[in-house]
Amino acid sequence: MTKQLKIAFVRRGYSRSGGAEAYLKRLADGIVKAGKEVQLVTTNEWPEDHWPFGSIKRVRAATVIGFADELEQIRAQLQCDVLFSLERVWNCGIYRAGDGVHRAWLARRKNFEVPLKQFVRGASRKHRDLLQLEESLFDKRKAGRVIAASRMVANEITDRYHYPADKIDLVRNGVPLDRFPFDPALRDRCRAELKLKHDQIALLFAGSGWERKGLLFAIEAMALCKNPEMRLLVAGRGDARPYKTMRLRFWREDPVQFLGEVADLAPLYAAADIFILPTIYDPFSNACLEALASGLPVITTRSNGFSEIIENEVHGSIVDDPANLVRLRDAIRFWSDPSRRGAARSANTKRASPFDISKNVAQTLEILTRVAV
Repeated sequence: MTKQLKIAFVRRGYSRSGGAEAYLKRLADGIVKAGKEVQLVTTNEWPEDHWPFGSIKRVRAATVIGFADELEQIRAQLQCDVLFSLERVWNCGIYRAGDGVHRAWLARRKNFEVPLKQFVRGASRKHRDLLQLEESLFDKRKAGRVIAASRMVANEITDRYHYPADKIDLVRNGVPLDRFPFDPALRDRCRAELKLKHDQIALLFAGSGWERKGLLFAIEAMALCKNPEMRLLVAGRGDARPYKTMRLRFWREDPVQFLGEVADLAPLYAAADIFILPTIYDPFSNACLEALASGLPVITTRSNGFSEIIENEVHGSIVDDPANLVRLRDAIRFWSDPSRRGAARSANTKRASPFDISKNVAQTLEILTRVAV
């Protein structure tokens, strides 16, 4: 009789609209359907009813180091064949670098911060702790294998930590493609609910961590378009107050709508005309992949691992520097042409077709099985 594979997933914290949480639930669902047994190691933030796939082991520690320490203490209790972590911890069988490389993120962030803010960040215990855990996984080789969703992240791991390239597996993100079909009726209904006029161009920005994902750049680039019929929809968790104080000329009413956390983005993809994520750093944006599957042109940066799978001015636009507002403005104007968007719709849905979550599950399960042997 074949031994039942037991997998312990690790993810600290919970966000209702978080891409990592959505991905983990989709992965666990696929693995359970493949006949494997899973459990989740997390904090009290993860709701019980949002994990119907197996048992939950709660960790009480609130800090990143405390969480990693407590995980070490309870590892024997987990009785798993593979510890699969989506969180920086001291060691694990497989580490999925879904949050990217913290050292690389801090280096990129310096280009957009004043020296005082860089100093404050450098003194932050949280960042020192994350780097310490990252060094344990990569530099000290405490991660048995690493899964990266983009070549960008894989290269950062080898370049900055000299982690063996032959122990890194490239597994692209996946989404349930059948949840994002273009539905004209859904589009009309959602645009009516959002009070969008027929001829208004709706940009959609989705994600939490607005500073990192470039919300400021998106708003400023839209303002440069000087189009009073343009609107920006913002979905995700964040503090809207600093953005609401920005003075935007050419609009009689506020062109930015903050929608808060949205559990189901499919109606917003249907309502929108363009998806924009001028991110400073993103390992591989799930939201961009969902937008692509919905047929939307995606404006993003080369600092987003997602950009590796699209062609510039075919599936969207790729900007080298998120702070280059002129390039972002030009990309928005380029995709404001309805004929271009219409031509891109079929090309984008076709481009998204290899990235169904089922392929991601199959590739990940093959790695899990190999590590467990």
